Amino acid sequence: MTRGALILASGSAARQQMLAQAGLQFDVVPADVDEDLIRERLTGSATHRDMAVALAEVKACAVAVKYPHATVIGADQILSFRNQVMSKPGSREGARKTLFALQGGTHQLFSAVTVASGDRVLWRTVSTATLAMRSLSTHDVESYLDEVGDRIFGCVGAYQIEGPGIRLFERIEGDHFTIMGMPLLPLLGALREIESMSA
Repeated sequence: MTRGALILASGSAARQQMLAQAGLQFDVVPADVDEDLIRERLTGSATHRDMAVALAEVKACAVAVKYPHATVIGADQILSFRNQVMSKPGSREGARKTLFALQGGTHQLFSAVTVASGDRVLWRTVSTATLAMRSLSTHDVESYLDEVGDRIFGCVGAYQIEGPGIRLFERIEGDHFTIMGMPLLPLLGALREIESMSA
């Protein structure tokens, strides 16, 4: 890894796509952390917003200590619904249960991002989006799951708004990038500032 390299500490295809489309050159080194354990330990003692921030920081720092001369981006997203954190569905049955739980209600997405280098956190932020899912019938859910296939099983909420999932909603408040999993514009600003300070 070259000095000054940029690393994304995430295997998320959506986050990789966002950075690539913004014209950034970066390596991908997914953080080896137990996210479920961290969430479990934070449950009851941290807000869902703070949980997203903590997870983004843990991911960034876990990779940054291994590549001390690189700038590392860590990110996390929490879906909060009725004071519960919703997990990735993992299967069609899980996706079905998620959609029936969320339909007709409003949930929030907390997307956090942290930039770290070595043993230092250089910058962090979190942004929120609020999404109102329309009422769905059994036919609506099954037709949607037939259309999107198993790629949706790894998506929190069982949807991607950049695809057919947008049809599930009647109202969305928040930044597009926040919903996709990373507040991109603030991150790009932070990276410019970090680069200018190290020049």
